[in-house]
Amino acid sequence: MHPDIEAKDDRFLALTLPDSRLEKLHGGMRWAEGPVWFADGDYLLWSDVFSDRMLQWVDGLGARVWRQPSNTSNGNTRDREGRLVTCEHATRRVIRTEIDGTITVLADRFEGKRLNSPNDVVVKSDGTIWFTDPPYGLIDKDGAFNTESEIGAWNVYRLDPATGALAVALGDFDKPNGLAFSPDESVLYVADTGISHRPGGAHHIRAFDVVDGKTPRNGRVFAEISPGCSDGFRVDRQGNVWTSAGDGVHCYAPGGKFLGRIKVPETVANVTFGGPQRNRLFITATTSLYAISVAVTGAQYP
Repeated sequence: MHPDIEAKDDRFLALTLPDSRLEKLHGGMRWAEGPVWFADGDYLLWSDVFSDRMLQWVDGLGARVWRQPSNTSNGNTRDREGRLVTCEHATRRVIRTEIDGTITVLADRFEGKRLNSPNDVVVKSDGTIWFTDPPYGLIDKDGAFNTESEIGAWNVYRLDPATGALAVALGDFDKPNGLAFSPDESVLYVADTGISHRPGGAHHIRAFDVVDGKTPRNGRVFAEISPGCSDGFRVDRQGNVWTSAGDGVHCYAPGGKFLGRIKVPETVANVTFGGPQRNRLFITATTSLYAISVAVTGAQYP
């Protein structure tokens, strides 16, 4: 097995490729985040948050600026029609980029109050859009507020784009961050990254049973992430969770067992599955974009 891959459980050996190695695809970012794969165009988009831009990577052609300014975009995903859905910090909103390139604002207020700074987003098979809204866009590096929160809470929201109805799905978080559903959508995983601005703060992923397709219940800690925290993550078709961490990408079995890690020389922010076989793990890590091929495919659509 290549030294980039470290197995802590034999099950990880079946999820990785022994001769696969980590590749650096692009550098020069200030905080790389929110990777999303476009299978129909065979390219990757991601956010360079602090540079206020989004980039595009195409195999064989490299990377180029795709959108600038980007309103300090962060998390990205695609909806069931293949449209890009993006969380923006500067505008404190969630937007959708239509096929013709026009922008539709999906959510920027809750009960008349401005959102904090939408961070990460996932779309369920019923078309509902779930996103986290921590205060990261409102605070400085020491955690002091540059702009006060109008809502005064850090929630996970569920948006029905057909009606525009926005509801609080979960509210008991320090700093809700990455989120994803299990392959059958019976479990919602949500990261809490309170440790980012508070020593001893949360650095775990919580799991919730999804009741009647829309109500998370029975919250419990799924995995404690160390070093670092789970900024963003994805789930593969077998239900394993591949998450960012301070030393690379950690992989956890559906039951929460730590299976192993892919070592990355920079702090990882997020990951996504892509490539022609959907088994190439793209990794946004501080200043760089990396990729490594694995032996399992991603569960997310499209």
